[in-house]
Amino acid sequence: MTDLDPPPARAPRPARSSALAWVVGLGLAAVVGALLFIGGFLAGGGGTATGCVAPDEAFASFCEAYERLQERYVDELDPEKLAEGAIKGMFQYGVEDPFSGYMPPEQYQQALGDLSGSFGGIGAEMAIRNVDDPEDLASCTELSASCRLVVVAPLADTPAEAAGLQAGDVVLAVDGESVDGSTMNDQITQIRGEPGTEVTLTLQRDDGEPFDVTITRAEIELQEVETELLEGHIGYISLNGFSERASEQFAAGLADLLEQGADQIIFDLRDNPGGYIDAAQEIASQFIDDGLIFTQESAGGDVKEYTSTGEGVATDPGLPVAVLVNGGSASASEIVAAALQERGRATLIGEPTFGKNTVQVWARLENEGGIRITISRWFTPDHNSVAPDGIQPDIVAERTDTTPPEEDPILDAALEYLASQPVAEEAGAVGPSEAAAAFALPAVVGVVAARPIC
Repeated sequence: MTDLDPPPARAPRPARSSALAWVVGLGLAAVVGALLFIGGFLAGGGGTATGCVAPDEAFASFCEAYERLQERYVDELDPEKLAEGAIKGMFQYGVEDPFSGYMPPEQYQQALGDLSGSFGGIGAEMAIRNVDDPEDLASCTELSASCRLVVVAPLADTPAEAAGLQAGDVVLAVDGESVDGSTMNDQITQIRGEPGTEVTLTLQRDDGEPFDVTITRAEIELQEVETELLEGHIGYISLNGFSERASEQFAAGLADLLEQGADQIIFDLRDNPGGYIDAAQEIASQFIDDGLIFTQESAGGDVKEYTSTGEGVATDPGLPVAVLVNGGSASASEIVAAALQERGRATLIGEPTFGKNTVQVWARLENEGGIRITISRWFTPDHNSVAPDGIQPDIVAERTDTTPPEEDPILDAALEYLASQPVAEEAGAVGPSEAAAAFALPAVVGVVAARPIC
């Protein structure tokens, strides 16, 4: 590939919410006290004949039901399965948040493997869409005819991309078994597996007839940053996710482009599903010298402001920046895109973004399973919410079903826009700052989105 060649065109992908499972370790008691009743009835702490201790009156009927099961059920009961069912039901029917939930030990341990950046699977980001009421995700506790499992984005250079999966494809069945009645996490676990094995997805595309796609699983390694110098002076940098290493990789890639003489920047956030919240702050700070990036608002009215780190390598306002977005740009991607747009630091080009503004943390339980909990919502510098409609681009450009794969209308629109802008040399020299050498990701305080990648 020469410097004059554009990067390969990628099909649009609606929100990838970077690695999956980005985990914040918290003690069980610190995360959710309501789970104490589980430990009570398993440890026999008193309160009923079976030892079930209700944390408050609302759980008295739970203890009663457990006691009667133990006394009267015809077959032997497995306490661990009962406990898992209670935890899962608490999230699925009590919390009613599709982004919060329980992960059994096998699924959770598999998710922990994502922290290493590789896993066995097909390389596709998944999400839930309420086709009847897009604003009502709370009711989508299970997959159904209304709550669909959809492909957010196939990752670049993966079996999913090679098989032709597209953003918006609806997954109806996995290996011949309908997904209805299960959860998204159930299906993520089902689709993943040992490299070299096959999985068959039954898909529906644009309300057409269902069709099967058989995909051979592979080792999926997540690459976060891709760079290229276009037309000899335009720095193209693509960010695939907001992992632990993303901020450092991004700073290094951006600095390298500037050292090569880039005087304009195209920042590609298409099909980026998000990841660490601190990574979003650090990456936005590469372009914003000071001031507010976003706010995080938690229960009880707690508000935390995330401001620029002041360590950016491309903060000169004379450096034109075009940010590419589409329906696959979600969560952390939306934090960055909204900050650059509202702070006047970049022009957004492409399609409306995904529209996810919640923050989750992960916690391990004593049974080696785990839970995901939505702890807050984030807002743009102007205190706008991106949910549910996403961020609207300044310049609309899109791929269609008839767009040849070798063409990229969104990138073309960015190149056309930058052709009308002054280059950085005319407005002032731009170069990497000394701070880039010491760039490092701070301790993680939360995650924007747990990436459901299979």
